Amino acid sequence: MHKHAIIVAGGSGTRMQSELPKQFLLLGGKSILMHTIEAFHFDDIQITLVLPKDQIQIWKDLCLKHNFNHAINIVEGGATRFQSVKNGLNSIADSTGLVAIHDGVRPFIHRSIISESFNQASIKGSAITSVPLKDSLREVTSESNHAVDRSKFRLIQTPQTFQLAHIKKAFEKPYQSTFTDDASVFENNGHSINLIEGDYRNIKITTPEDLSVAESFLVG
Repeated sequence: MHKHAIIVAGGSGTRMQSELPKQFLLLGGKSILMHTIEAFHFDDIQITLVLPKDQIQIWKDLCLKHNFNHAINIVEGGATRFQSVKNGLNSIADSTGLVAIHDGVRPFIHRSIISESFNQASIKGSAITSVPLKDSLREVTSESNHAVDRSKFRLIQTPQTFQLAHIKKAFEKPYQSTFTDDASVFENNGHSINLIEGDYRNIKITTPEDLSVAESFLVG
């Protein structure tokens, strides 16, 4: 069964307070995005990298500078994450197989979780990485707020892995505001969501504080 990974890297450096888009910032001597791609560099996974058009040359220059030669397919992204993922899916010629969709700025995804996501998706149709909440949770209304049972909730991460034919079909529908991630698109097309165990280290690096935590992971 063919395996694919779509790595979506369409962010800017606004929240990171950087002129350089956050996925290109250096972490341990190479860009965050390079760490992410290396995590998915299995012999049997074909990687597709989705980037904004004006960032593709930046990426190519970084690859030359750091002698980064992994074979990947580069696809131009869209105006939204939804469109970018759709472009990535449309670039895959296979009609069957499995595809993991992952944020380019989650470089600490463990390879064992990637493997498990493919295994689970092959059996159950989807495998959505998630972790339990650590903090207390309150629901806020216009009039009051009250505690809720945090054990009933999960924080959703990536990769989100699917049977390719089903996720391609799901992304044929027009965008809706309720599509907060790929799992919500899949669910909207009538499929059930299978959650798998994630990792608290699998952080999404979007702020200077996140980058500091990521640097501590490298030396810890």
